[in-house]
Amino acid sequence: MPVPLLDVNAQNLPLEAELKAAFEKVLLSGRFILGEEVEAFEKECAAELGTKHAISISSGTDALIIALMALGIGPGDEVICPSFTFFATAGSIYRTGATPIFCDVCPVCFGIDVKSAESKVTSRTKAIIPVHLYGQSADLDSVQAFAKEHDLYVVEDIAQSFGASYKGRGCGTIGDIGCFSFFPSKNLGGFGDGGMVTTEDDKLAEKLLHLRNHGMHPKYYHSVVGGNFRLDALQCALLRVKLRHIREYAAGRARNAAYYHEALSKLPGAVQASEADCCCPEEQAAKLAGTDVRFVLPVAYAHNGHVWNQFTLRVPGAGCREALRAHLTGKGVGCEIYYPVPMHRQECFAGLPAHALSNCAVSDVLSSEVISIPIYAELTTAQLDEVIAALAAFTD
Repeated sequence: MPVPLLDVNAQNLPLEAELKAAFEKVLLSGRFILGEEVEAFEKECAAELGTKHAISISSGTDALIIALMALGIGPGDEVICPSFTFFATAGSIYRTGATPIFCDVCPVCFGIDVKSAESKVTSRTKAIIPVHLYGQSADLDSVQAFAKEHDLYVVEDIAQSFGASYKGRGCGTIGDIGCFSFFPSKNLGGFGDGGMVTTEDDKLAEKLLHLRNHGMHPKYYHSVVGGNFRLDALQCALLRVKLRHIREYAAGRARNAAYYHEALSKLPGAVQASEADCCCPEEQAAKLAGTDVRFVLPVAYAHNGHVWNQFTLRVPGAGCREALRAHLTGKGVGCEIYYPVPMHRQECFAGLPAHALSNCAVSDVLSSEVISIPIYAELTTAQLDEVIAALAAFTD
């Protein structure tokens, strides 16, 4: 039985009647830009996330760009971000005219390694972007302390982690600005591109609102140059339908992750990293050296609310990850590599300063080892068992 990496129709089609009703309501209103659907969606997201201000944006990438614009980041500035992330994190910095400076990540939780970031600070550093990768929060206590010490802004990249939390606080409520994505594959997946920014700061919220609409306030008066970063009313209306089910989706992903952990931990060659290994690449390397490790299971820290956008295995050993990918594909099991090339190895960044590209050894290792398997909430037990059986066959 084939098991796709993601099946958006398994989630969307049960809501077909509600989604069509939402579409019809917007159609008949004749209000397609901003308006009540946008305002209602933002209010409902703010309540769900526990944030003071939630402002819808045209995409997750644009959310990052507008966040940096609102903080005054531009030419001559440097912004630290992890090398092991999706391209938009770094690309958004570059598009403001600032310079992305890449630091390493934790080999266990995949979050930013603040010790690595320490080595990248210069007089031009203005901000740091922790990425809550795969659905789990980065170590925000360390990030906030680091930012305070060096007088930096914190922009949380939460594209993959809507609803995730850190020590009881919602991701997106801790840094200066939080940036979300509603790309169809995300936990709150829309019907095209979409995003959101959050902040607890009233003045920042006002600035973000103006920048979202060409810097216009009042109408046709522009004190700053913004952009067209608006999210369409139709997207907001459809996302409102799905937002009502977001906790159900999160529970389903968590249930599937627990099912995987229970079964996969029993397979020969499967190992589980411990929380004590966070940001300790030496301990991780020692654990894997000289052992018959086939794959490393992901960790969900007890102090984090993990929302499992991805269930990502590490497959150590030259060529082993590619062998597993071919094996799973042959069995009809969807899988993907997030991400095969870290930012400090991307051709477009080859001309950056040397300190932007140095000392990201863990990112290099992870890019050669990671592979993600299906985790979406609508997976059946039979489908989960199919994935587990395929992995078991690989370990034999």
